[in-house]
Amino acid sequence: MSEKLFSPVTVGAIEAKNRVVMAPLTRNRADNDTGEVGELHVEYYAQRAGAGIIITEATQISPEGKGYLATPGIHSEGQVAAWKKVTDAVHKAGGKIVIQLWHVGRISHTSLQPDGQQPVAPSAITADVKTFTADGFEPTSEPRALETDEIPRVIADYVHATKMAKKAGFDGVEVHGANGYLLDQFLKTKTNKRDDQYGGSLENRARLLLEVLEAVTNAWDGAHVGLRLSPFSPANDVDDENPQETFEYVIPQLNRFGLAYLHMVEGATGGSRDLKEGESIAILRKMFDGLYMANNGYDRDLAIKTVEDGAVDLIAFGRPFIANPDLVKRLERHTALNKGDSNTYYGGGAAGYTDYPFLEEDAVE
Repeated sequence: MSEKLFSPVTVGAIEAKNRVVMAPLTRNRADNDTGEVGELHVEYYAQRAGAGIIITEATQISPEGKGYLATPGIHSEGQVAAWKKVTDAVHKAGGKIVIQLWHVGRISHTSLQPDGQQPVAPSAITADVKTFTADGFEPTSEPRALETDEIPRVIADYVHATKMAKKAGFDGVEVHGANGYLLDQFLKTKTNKRDDQYGGSLENRARLLLEVLEAVTNAWDGAHVGLRLSPFSPANDVDDENPQETFEYVIPQLNRFGLAYLHMVEGATGGSRDLKEGESIAILRKMFDGLYMANNGYDRDLAIKTVEDGAVDLIAFGRPFIANPDLVKRLERHTALNKGDSNTYYGGGAAGYTDYPFLEEDAVE
């Protein structure tokens, strides 16, 4: 009998052929000037169409939302046309693909911003991290706090990007509310020191996220919308005084949107799954009525066990998908995995992107 991990599942409006998801992976190979993906992306994503769902690399909703060199956008007609080639190729290969909608907030650099402007954030607090620019890794620039009357414009950018994603042929969108980017910056106490209706109380800090979800699910019904959160991750210099309390407030609020799924980074992004005393993913998971997608440090055995137990519905794999375009087949057959070359993770061309071997090629060699 095949493990449940490899069985089909209905994810909102998406019929997924298995429960293995390709997590969003920034690879810095888009055209830096236009934000358009290219033919390499078409091949890369089509190669990985064995996933139940592919979630694209994080994709900015506006020029202001950009924080790293050579990352793609979904706000111009050229970007839509370029992404359409990707979605067509993935669908032709039998896959499903969702685009992750991204606004980096303060995790940016003036050289990446329109007219060299300051990045925007909930509060004018510089992140103690680096970002990827034309000059390599540089400290992020000092941001300016968004004015209250600018918030509707930001929400409108999410709506516009959602409509463009639909036009580009995606099967859905994932709102990126995790990993210390704009929506997470509003949620967390370390980065949000506002004194208007978007700061201070828990309800106020959660307001932007919930308003974005309201707007996005009005633009494309909730069955086509997922959300990514990282309650306990310190990624990009965020922290919260009481993350358990914060997310015990946020997650029940999500149920009114009828989301396709909730995608959670369990623990520290790309790091430890261990939580502090009083922190519990299991408690948060029970508060969400829909499908739950787990992410962070899952191997084959843990993925099979947690899906089999009913604790999670879908498992998102990140780095293993970089080096293993046929990851689902390898997991199902319990065969060895290719090792990724971290030197080619960010930027470059086909090397370390579309040239990893498939199982059939292994057999020929």
